[in-house]
Amino acid sequence: MFLAWNEITRSKLRYALIISVMFLISYLVFFLTGLAYGLAEDNRTAVDKWQADGIVLSDESNTNINMSMIPLKAMNDVEAKEKAVLGQTAAVIQLDKKKAEKINASFFGINKDEFLMPNIIEGKAFADDDEAVVDSSLKEENNIQLDDTIKLAGSDKKLKVVGFTDDAKFNVAPVLYVSTGAFQQIRFEKSDTSENARVNAIVFRAKDSSLKNVELKSDDLTSYSIQKFINELPGYSAQVLTFGFMIGFLIVIAAIVIGIFIYVLTMQKATIFGIMKAQGISGKYISVSVIVQTFVLAVFGIGIGLLGTVGTSLVLPTAVPFQSNWLFFLTIGGLMLIIAVFGALFSVRTIVKIDPLKAIG
Repeated sequence: MFLAWNEITRSKLRYALIISVMFLISYLVFFLTGLAYGLAEDNRTAVDKWQADGIVLSDESNTNINMSMIPLKAMNDVEAKEKAVLGQTAAVIQLDKKKAEKINASFFGINKDEFLMPNIIEGKAFADDDEAVVDSSLKEENNIQLDDTIKLAGSDKKLKVVGFTDDAKFNVAPVLYVSTGAFQQIRFEKSDTSENARVNAIVFRAKDSSLKNVELKSDDLTSYSIQKFINELPGYSAQVLTFGFMIGFLIVIAAIVIGIFIYVLTMQKATIFGIMKAQGISGKYISVSVIVQTFVLAVFGIGIGLLGTVGTSLVLPTAVPFQSNWLFFLTIGGLMLIIAVFGALFSVRTIVKIDPLKAIG
């Protein structure tokens, strides 16, 4: 440890450059991982808020909630611990004023006394068919405030914003929670609150995760676990796989670059190691010093890269879908650290075989 640290302190510029390279590589990997994870989460945060076990869709929908349409009375055909109706549709909204920005959004038609009702972080829950609770990103990114009136493109329907919730996005679009009556007006342009009214799904909570205690009394309905439903969201699995492979290859390539960098650096000091061995310093001592030095440099570079990523996340615009996942970050950092040390181990094999006379020349 003494030899490794002493060399670092005596050659500050050289090792500062090495740490800088490790910092830039690790920063790139951490930052892209945060972006990939944040984008994936923006597809599903509204679904995660349900804390549900499964969802019932029409049998012919092929797990696509947009293609599912079931009568409201189908609630009676589902036996579960807890259940709630859900109407879902995409729409374009804008503030009720001239030249207002148009925003792609997703509507969830729910009953406010059921468990799909989101937490309110500001304002209150909707009380009638002309009010809505909206995702807080609409306030942060589009400056929509409490008591503002929004209108739907291609419709005369207007809604008053009475509350905000957090982390409510579906297919990357902010969610607006409205009553099932308002959903009928938005989707079908008519007010129908009877049992013949139609919704897209019935979300349920089961007694256990196996869903064995959930019973469907109609052949026109099919239940899916929430995880399967999320995986079948349009584009979600393809997006996760694409970013997963991209980040995976980037981690491997970055780690190999670090390992090669350490190997070349060590080999450049072969003459010095030869002199040390001629002075009676054992190959084991030198090898341990090289490994410790590599470990110290990697820890500093990767650690600064992680801190830089976290610092960057604090100043990013809210429109950037970045989310920190410490489990991912620590795993990636650990992998890069292990491969950097592994690169030093290749150097160790050469150090042990160094002939002092040949190294000195």
